[in-house]
Amino acid sequence: MSDDTTQSPGRRVLEIKDLTLKFGGLTALDEVTFHINEGEILGLIGPNGAGKTTCFNAVTGIYAPTSGDIVFEGSSIAGRKRYQIARLGIARTFQNIRLFKSMTALENVLVGADAQHSTGMASALFRLPKHRREERHGHDRAMEVLKFMGLHRNPDELAANLSYGDQRRLEIARAMATGPKLICLDEPAAGFNPAEKVQLMELIKRVRDEGYTVLLIEHDMKLVMGVTDRIVVLEFGRKIAEGKPSEIRDNPAVIAAYLGVDEEDAS
Repeated sequence: MSDDTTQSPGRRVLEIKDLTLKFGGLTALDEVTFHINEGEILGLIGPNGAGKTTCFNAVTGIYAPTSGDIVFEGSSIAGRKRYQIARLGIARTFQNIRLFKSMTALENVLVGADAQHSTGMASALFRLPKHRREERHGHDRAMEVLKFMGLHRNPDELAANLSYGDQRRLEIARAMATGPKLICLDEPAAGFNPAEKVQLMELIKRVRDEGYTVLLIEHDMKLVMGVTDRIVVLEFGRKIAEGKPSEIRDNPAVIAAYLGVDEEDAS
């Protein structure tokens, strides 16, 4: 989406409220506050070490906040376990690809689909009807997502044998298969060439158009400016700016953070 396009905001899906995260004497996040609306693509950007991935890790349950709150669909999820957050409807990808390389593309996506299954070990062991229904639904859902990503032609290909770009897309497919309301993408364009980045921009828009809300960490400013509805900027763990892409592009504090100059020199 270009920054001249205005989308009517939906209800708030995620609210970050004065989020603070400390590791010993290091403050990785310092009272960060922002929100993301339903159906929105929100960019979370900043220089290396700004706290972007730390924020993702807090949202997805890897870290528990030192203080502040994380509210998802009206309920606090701060400190909840990762599997609980996934079942509530938050999925993510990682900056470094974390696929099961010895499993097929289909099997990787089935792992995501399994996150929403309610049957337990006994039901699986005795192949009870509910378990079989969930298996069929999971398989159909996995193939549907693979097709959406353009990966359906070789579902039995080992993940390790896929191209780098296809592995990136497979990670997004696995996240989508969990049935999320919010997808957090951590630098999905890392390692892509310019043509692949253009394709990724279109893919992220299509993901949003399928009904998902997207929280995006990305270093490529052309991609961020071209796909997001709003942007939040972090520096040294603090929020320094928030607004539409056109507003962020001309913000002196943002320019100073990226260029390492004083705000007076950047303005």
